[in-house]
Amino acid sequence: MVVSVKVFKKATPNGKVTFYLGRRDFIDHLDYCDPVDGVIVVEPDYLKNRKVFGQLATTYRYGREEDEVMGVKFSKELILSREQIVPMTNPNMEMTPMQEKLVRKLGSNAHPFTFHFPPNSPSSVTLQQEGDDLGKPLGVEYTIRAFVGDSEDDRQHKRSMVSLVIKKLQYAPLNRGQRLPSSLVSKGFTFSNGKISLEVTLDREIYYHGEKVAATVQVSNNSKKSVKSIKCFIVQHTEITMVNAQFSKHVAQLETKEGCPITPGANLTKTFYLIPLAANNKDRHGIALDGHLKDEDVNLASSTMVQEGKSTGDACGIVISYSVRIKLNCGTLGGEMQTDVPFKLLQPAPGTIEKKRSNAMKKMKSIEQHRNVKGYYQDDDDNIVFEDFAKMRMNNVNMAD
Repeated sequence: MVVSVKVFKKATPNGKVTFYLGRRDFIDHLDYCDPVDGVIVVEPDYLKNRKVFGQLATTYRYGREEDEVMGVKFSKELILSREQIVPMTNPNMEMTPMQEKLVRKLGSNAHPFTFHFPPNSPSSVTLQQEGDDLGKPLGVEYTIRAFVGDSEDDRQHKRSMVSLVIKKLQYAPLNRGQRLPSSLVSKGFTFSNGKISLEVTLDREIYYHGEKVAATVQVSNNSKKSVKSIKCFIVQHTEITMVNAQFSKHVAQLETKEGCPITPGANLTKTFYLIPLAANNKDRHGIALDGHLKDEDVNLASSTMVQEGKSTGDACGIVISYSVRIKLNCGTLGGEMQTDVPFKLLQPAPGTIEKKRSNAMKKMKSIEQHRNVKGYYQDDDDNIVFEDFAKMRMNNVNMAD
């Protein structure tokens, strides 16, 4: 069986400059980050002694575009890396296997380039908008772009500029560990003896997207009140560091009266299962996602990971965390008691069985999605599949609509 390699491409409006990328997702391994490696093809007669410059930029949008009035902007763009691609300033640059294959395939007009993410740069996160909001989404977005000019400071013309949106993501560690997160709280009542104790334990600390989160709830009622019902939530906590804002959203929930009321002197032990999915939170304003809104296989935003010895307080961009929240309804006079148990929600690391299973499902969807798309074709000689970046994005938009 011949295995094809998918390559994404996008050209300038005038068709003279074309980007080729072997992937759109680049992984932050905490101690290092995958470089952005690709190839750019330029028609030699078009340059006329001009040069091609490349940039890796990030846009941090923390406010709605429609609220930008009188010159006030709610976004910041930072150029993280820049270099001259054509002519090459470093002819001895070490190419990756994908770049070598593309240069052989595309000929002498193909020029490799490599950009590096700076240390501690934030992961790609998009905050979901309401259904009728058509402005640019809030969040952190990365773009690589190339343009033709005499110098880096030249004005960039749209007809000779090409840009691609990419994603910077984090994976779960290979070992999920043996720790079982738990929380124990108790509540007393005024003018009443005794307490209600609530203990919540999760079956693991790190979950993959799409997995069930199992929370074992133990209630000991040594008071004179009764527990009427139990509510379970998975809460996504979002911190926007640019404006020092924080908010939380429920991404999965259930309420049950099974085993209730828990009368004075009674105990209850029960395991509840919840699955946090982006598909169940469509069009909910403020839900953080791993990338673009129109991607069918988009996940909820992964938990923010930091290097050992550092805290998430040192992270920049948009910091994401998750917790399981259990609430007990103790009646009109008794009120509610609750506890939160934090956990991490991440993508499985490459090479794990879970990652292979996830890739297989995405590949099946991709085959169905692109079977009749004109921007998708295969070259049998080198087993490279070229996919038009712009057409792919438009196709996703049409299907989402």
